[in-house]
Parts: sequence; structure tokens; C-alpha cells
Amino acid sequence: MKKNMIAYIQLTGAMVIVGSNIALSKMITVGFPVFLAAALRFGLASLVLLVLLLKSVNGFPRIEKRDLLILFFQSLTGNFLYTIFLLYGLKLTSAAESGIISGTVPAVIGLISFLFLREHLSWSKWFGIGLVVVGMMIMNGQTGGDQQAGNLLGNLLIVGSVIGESLWSALSKTTAGRVSPLALACVTSCFGFLLFLPVAIYQSLNFDFAAVPLMGWGEITYYGLIGTVGAYLLWYQAVVKVSATTAGVFTGIAPVSAVVLSYVVLGEPFAWSHVVGGVCVLLAIILIARVQQQPEPEIHEAIYTAAQVSEQPR
Repeated sequence: MKKNMIAYIQLTGAMVIVGSNIALSKMITVGFPVFLAAALRFGLASLVLLVLLLKSVNGFPRIEKRDLLILFFQSLTGNFLYTIFLLYGLKLTSAAESGIISGTVPAVIGLISFLFLREHLSWSKWFGIGLVVVGMMIMNGQTGGDQQAGNLLGNLLIVGSVIGESLWSALSKTTAGRVSPLALACVTSCFGFLLFLPVAIYQSLNFDFAAVPLMGWGEITYYGLIGTVGAYLLWYQAVVKVSATTAGVFTGIAPVSAVVLSYVVLGEPFAWSHVVGGVCVLLAIILIARVQQQPEPEIHEAIYTAAQVSEQPR
């Protein structure tokens, strides 16, 4: 139980940071082109993670080609596509609405885990997922004050980021038992940087770096160090201790964090529906944390075997 509690704290911290990233991204899109901002973020994060990895006891590990391919797709979905959809979506809709829509991640992760990772879902997990979905529906039921519903295209782009984040979360279970959390974070961050780099170079040709205020560089620094390095390390250290569905439910904290920060930092309108929906999310997390008394069955070997079988000639 103590092991699980530590994992719950790590997951909570990671998702609070992710929520802050949503509010921060709204600010970053004002001063930076999307691909350039993302490349700066992952470039800074990759540099820090690489230094930490090389200075660690085991150094840079040897990663099998199969795992390296999985890490690439994890970065493609959870870094590249997620960031593109999120940043472009935030140009068209509010941070609060983006956070609310991102709350559907647990339901998507649970479905992916059930269909593709062969993960058994107990009644408590189904109920927890249901509470998260209900909470998101309540929060999305009305907007604060006279604020209109976000632009449809912007909200659809945020839905795209939800799918990317869900795939990233589910894929993180498939390599977490064989590669260290620090190595996972470093490799996926490096892949993210390389994916954004070509377009970022093009955008930088016509970008006036001297015009960026100190606050803008501070936002990029936070985005790269805390928002990426900190969140990655907390998430990867925790995901090896819990099931994919349990980790997915904890992602419900991110929209609550995003909504709160959208009020405090961005000054977006307050809505009681957001409070009620946020309570549902927190209740779901408490439910799963309390009922999970026994260690959950490991699925790493089953997934690894399934991957081997799927690679056999048909």
C-alpha cells in the first residue's frame, strides 16, 4: 500500500504540472510560433535529461530496437501530435475549456487498456472512470459568465490532443518494466525535439528572438524544465507501480489544475459547474486509491509476449 501511495503522489504531482502546462501554453502561443516553442521546450528538456542520464550510476542504457520503436511512437503521439493539437487548439479556445476536454483522457485510456493491453477492469475502476466522465460532462455543461463555448475547431483540436495523450499513457506501460524512468524520459524527449526541429528551423528564420520579453523566455524555461523534465520523471517512476487504467484516472487531476490556473493566472471566468465536476474527478481518484489494497497484476510480460507474437510472419 505504501508503494502505491508513493506512486499516487508522483502521479498527482505529474498531472498538476501537466495542468499548469495547459494554462502556460495559452500564454506561450501569444509570443512564439507553435513548432518553434515546442522545439525549444523539448530541446532544453532533452539536454537536461541527457546530462542527468549520463551522470547516473548506469549511464546511457542499451535499448532494444523493439523498445526504441515503441518509444518513438510514444513520442510521436504524446509529444508531437499532442503538442501540435494542444497549442493550435489553444489559439482558438480557452484554457479552461481545453482542460475540461482533456479530462476525457481517463476514459480513453481505460478503453485502450481494456481493448489492447488485456487489462482487467474491476467494478471500482469502471466506477472511477465513470465518475471522471460525469465530472467532465458537468464541467462542460456551461461556461463561466457570459463566455461563449469555445470555437468548434479549437475544441476538436483539443480532442485530438486527448487521443495523443491517451496513446502515450497506454504505451508507457509497455516499456516501463525494461527501461529506466530517466532513460524513457530522455529518449522520448529527444524524439520529440527531432520531430519538431525541421519546421521550427523554418519558423525561426522570420522570428525576432530579440523581441521576446524576459517573461517569455521564463515561460519556455518552465515549460522545458518543470513542465517536461519534472512531469516525465514523476510519471515514469509511478507508472511501473500501478496499472495503465489507474494511471489514466489520475490524469483527471490535470484538467482540474488547468481550470484553477486559468482562473488565477489567465483571469478566465469562474463557473460553479467546474467546481462540481472537479469534485467528481477527485472522488474518482480517492475511490481507486483506497480500494486498491493489493498489488495489481503485472501486464508487462503479457504485453511483451503479445508484441513478439504480432511480429511473427502470418
